[in-house]
Amino acid sequence: MIVTAKLDNVDLIQTAVIVAVPDAEDAIATWRARLDPAAGRGVPAHVTVLYPFLAPGAIDDAALEALARIIAAVPAFELSLARTAWFGHKVLWLHPEPDEPFRTLTEQVWRRFPQCPPYEGGHTEVVPHLTIGDDAPLPDLERAESSVAAALPLRTRVTRAQLICGSVEPNSWRTINEFPLG
Repeated sequence: MIVTAKLDNVDLIQTAVIVAVPDAEDAIATWRARLDPAAGRGVPAHVTVLYPFLAPGAIDDAALEALARIIAAVPAFELSLARTAWFGHKVLWLHPEPDEPFRTLTEQVWRRFPQCPPYEGGHTEVVPHLTIGDDAPLPDLERAESSVAAALPLRTRVTRAQLICGSVEPNSWRTINEFPLG
């Protein structure tokens, strides 16, 4: 079943397809609130499938149906977040294991929507990850890493992906649709 919310706020200018990981919130929410700008915008703890996705006005029934089919083709799976990792000294993240279902989702959604390259084509390889902190002071990121590492591993079952929409405004992101995995 697809849960649909109406796109009625013109300030919502970006969309993303994500897998929310609510079971990680207890271990990382405090750190994300301080160190990850996306958290302040209302984006939940997540692993990105595809960002940016279509402009809100371009999301029609055909796009929603295509997303539903792609996501349903990937079986639900058990997820472990057992270690932290870094992109340089700027981004602290949790490594999802397995990461293959996320890679498959990204590849398949991008293949269907080639006008939406992951991260606007800014990376040669898309690495599935759950961001804890992004472009925050290194000492703060290091403290976050120590704190979060003590709570690992985190385990959960992934059963759905979400289409979310929002802007750079605080608490603007919200779920537009949820799509069950197969």
